Amino acid sequence: MTLVAYGTIGLLLAATVFAAHRRGDVRHADAVHEGWQQLQPLLLRLPPALIAGVFLASLVPEEQVVAVLGEASGARGILLATLIGSIMPGGPMIVFPLALALIEVGIGLAQMITLITAWSVLALHRVIVFEAPMMGWRFVAVRLLASLPVPLAAGFLTEAVLAATR
Repeated sequence: MTLVAYGTIGLLLAATVFAAHRRGDVRHADAVHEGWQQLQPLLLRLPPALIAGVFLASLVPEEQVVAVLGEASGARGILLATLIGSIMPGGPMIVFPLALALIEVGIGLAQMITLITAWSVLALHRVIVFEAPMMGWRFVAVRLLASLPVPLAAGFLTEAVLAATR
């Protein structure tokens, strides 16, 4: 992460600490304890996941990824990233190391943003396991139709921003 990112995170942390302190009913020791409780599982899972992502990057065929999901793949790459992201199973400990591997081999920024957005918004594995049994297929169909433009819009908007800043 860059110095700007660390600075932004530090400012957000300082602002939330200040706001909590002004409320008066928040105990800082409790907040630190709760934060530590949430951080502990990540400390165990994140290093192996990142190492796996690095090894995975060496297995992914770079030429094929660049051909179908590289910067020059345009709309076709965004559509493919939407499909891949929507069917990609697993949680963040699987998806983000895989995303790092794809970045290493040359996936385009717009395609990566599309892939992560599709995984977040569409997630067919969660639809099948959780959403459809609990909410019903009619709800699922309406939600998926309403959500389908989101990853596409994210990808095309990213391409427009990149083109404007070149």
